[in-house]
Amino acid sequence: MPRLTLALVALVGVLAGALGYSMWSRPVPQTDAVAVRAIVDTVLAEREAATPPPVPAAAPAMAELDPAQLNPLIENYLMSDPTILQRLSTALDTKLRTAEREQATTAIASMREAIFNDPRQVVLGNPEGDVTLVELFDYNCGYCRSALPDLATLLAEDPNLRVVLKEFPILSNESMDAARIAVLVGREDVDYWRFHEALFTTRGQVDKTAALAAAADLGLSPVNLELQMNEETVAQTIKTSYEIAQALNITGTPTYIIGNEVIPGAIGIDELRSRIRNMRACGESQCEG
Repeated sequence: MPRLTLALVALVGVLAGALGYSMWSRPVPQTDAVAVRAIVDTVLAEREAATPPPVPAAAPAMAELDPAQLNPLIENYLMSDPTILQRLSTALDTKLRTAEREQATTAIASMREAIFNDPRQVVLGNPEGDVTLVELFDYNCGYCRSALPDLATLLAEDPNLRVVLKEFPILSNESMDAARIAVLVGREDVDYWRFHEALFTTRGQVDKTAALAAAADLGLSPVNLELQMNEETVAQTIKTSYEIAQALNITGTPTYIIGNEVIPGAIGIDELRSRIRNMRACGESQCEG
């Protein structure tokens, strides 16, 4: 006899016994109530096991979107409020700028010593200044030439500004030769700003000859400089600038670095002043609020 049938027979017996007791006004023993509940649970469990689960209804196929109908709807929606596109553009620009800033912050942090504290670099202004402005430049860069007065003004008006100059010759072989001489001049106890200014005010292309002439005006030996310009230590100094540029995705000159920001291009003295002022106010090149 199947288990389900036996269970039903047992259930009938227990119920009959319970009925007989009730007729004589006797309470149903607690054990019988437990047994009844157990048998009922067993019956229900077997019934569920014997009944196959319902097959879920197939999900309705998603209707294909007809571009002929969808495109006019989108166009009408955007035309109803043209500021939507402006808000989207602003939000995208903000997101991209934030991502670029975070990337620059990470890259600068990873190369902080090479950027700000390389013992081979040229430092102008106050060596102990509270704000450091780094410039990567090429002596044949026209924008670097036009930005020279900005740097001169900042150095003259701000006694607490520290300026770091990094040779970044990317425009020509002549730029490379001039940079090599400049690295050697930077090692000497001479007025480097005078040399720097002389090259940027030279007419025509700045090359080895122009650099040697400017160095000679400072009392340095052009012969010795030319002999030393191909030394490995000179090449390594310039290579460090390339490594910084690669890490920070710098591709042009001039490029400034201040705080956690990379600033491409000659942005003008007012913008540079603003960044320096922010660094002193909040420790960042761009303060919130």
